[in-house]
Amino acid sequence: MSQRASVHDLVQSHRITAVIYAAAKLNLAEAIGDEVKSVSELARLVSVDASALRRLLVGLTTLGLCRRVDRDRFAMTDLGRQLDEAADPSFKDWVLFEGEMLAQSWSGLVDSVRSGKSAGELRGDGDDRYAATSNAPEWNRRFNAAMANLALSIVPRIVAAHDFAVARVVMDLGAGTGELIGSVLMHNPHLEGIAFDLARCEAGAHAHFDRLGIADRCRFVAGSFFERVPGGADTILMKSILHNWKDDRCEVILRNCRDALPASGTLIVIERIMPELATTEAQDRSCAMSDLNMLRGPGGCERTEAEYLRLAIPAGFAFVGASGIGSFSLLQFIKVGH
Repeated sequence: MSQRASVHDLVQSHRITAVIYAAAKLNLAEAIGDEVKSVSELARLVSVDASALRRLLVGLTTLGLCRRVDRDRFAMTDLGRQLDEAADPSFKDWVLFEGEMLAQSWSGLVDSVRSGKSAGELRGDGDDRYAATSNAPEWNRRFNAAMANLALSIVPRIVAAHDFAVARVVMDLGAGTGELIGSVLMHNPHLEGIAFDLARCEAGAHAHFDRLGIADRCRFVAGSFFERVPGGADTILMKSILHNWKDDRCEVILRNCRDALPASGTLIVIERIMPELATTEAQDRSCAMSDLNMLRGPGGCERTEAEYLRLAIPAGFAFVGASGIGSFSLLQFIKVGH
């Protein structure tokens, strides 16, 4: 962090979120594309006031998302193109989720710190955010799309960090609409896949598998991992699942995973790893912010590697090793015994 930084600078970071969200909501990245366009042309394309749009584009330029060619013309940078829904990677859906849903949730952080309870618990909705949103289709659609952005951005690193050559059937636990398992199968043509999640994700997953051309080797199974995990896979993949839940709920998930796996089956846990002693490094800050998001949101937490081992080993797993994959880590376990 710069020595010149001050609390005054830091507390205004919500303005950055608002600027990026506005760009995504207005479809600016799609409107500009790979070209240089004038403010007046862009204003017509996205139906906004030209003078106000110029001010927004200047703001985006200071963030490195736009490039100002001259007074009246702008282009997107490589960073800014991540706001295009067709980009690879794209974080547009995550930006919309952050701006429309998470930002509002964070306004109650003081209440959660005072009480130790999530927003849902404070509202009386219980400790299962996913059950509480079962009748909120827009929230679920936005959430699934945001999770897909994250999953697709990290797949190449997952494939590079773990050798799936000896696996035959991989199950993605909490698969959503299947972006992660779909990408893993696309990189590993010998694999078959199982996407396991709540029934409300099934239609989206089937449509996604049809688009990828893998419907013949990837199926969707509906259910709750708190009740049981279906058998049939030799490898279970979990990305950003355990951090949603408190320890007692994680223990249930892990025991059900063990029961579903064959002898020496593999469990792959992909999570942010909380540092033992957090510093001002960007990765530590990202993890700490995610931890507070868990406090306010689903009620779980980010954990250290040692804390994940203390959950998994008593559930019947042996730790094989860890690999860093960007801001996440891949923890590999094998089932012990029969």
